[in-house]
Amino acid sequence: MKVRLLITGGTIDKVYNQSNGELEFDKTHFPEMISRSRIEVDLTLEQVLLIDSLDMVDADRDLIIDRCVSCDEKFVLITHGTDTMCDTAKLLGEVSIDKTIILFGSMVPYAVNNSDALFNFGCALGSLQLLECGVYVAMNGRVLPWTDVEKNRSLGIFQALNS
Repeated sequence: MKVRLLITGGTIDKVYNQSNGELEFDKTHFPEMISRSRIEVDLTLEQVLLIDSLDMVDADRDLIIDRCVSCDEKFVLITHGTDTMCDTAKLLGEVSIDKTIILFGSMVPYAVNNSDALFNFGCALGSLQLLECGVYVAMNGRVLPWTDVEKNRSLGIFQALNS
């Protein structure tokens, strides 16, 4: 099984800047996360973007879609910021790509203690190996199809649309 990991940014890859007290991007943490997780899957990393999902524009989402369509792998993981993850999942789902694609991220940066990053990564990677072709979001221990997922901002979780 070959898996393509498309890195697009989001909270999962942010770091805390002690000078200004802000979360920002430096570099992706995924080489370290993969090593630390002892993953044995044939995983190819591709850094597509490193931005906050609130800063994504249509051209960024088109690039993500293009990378999903053009990669050789039939299994694709996409790191994504949580604020617009469902929007990108919907666009990917509407394209009907004949692959299994899972978007995931974290509510707390990987570099911060008690982050949910490794858990969400592991959940997404494990689920990828069991699901039918389609587009899914893996967050908070749930894996939901793009047609039935939303971010509940008041609770800070992802859930089925009519939960």
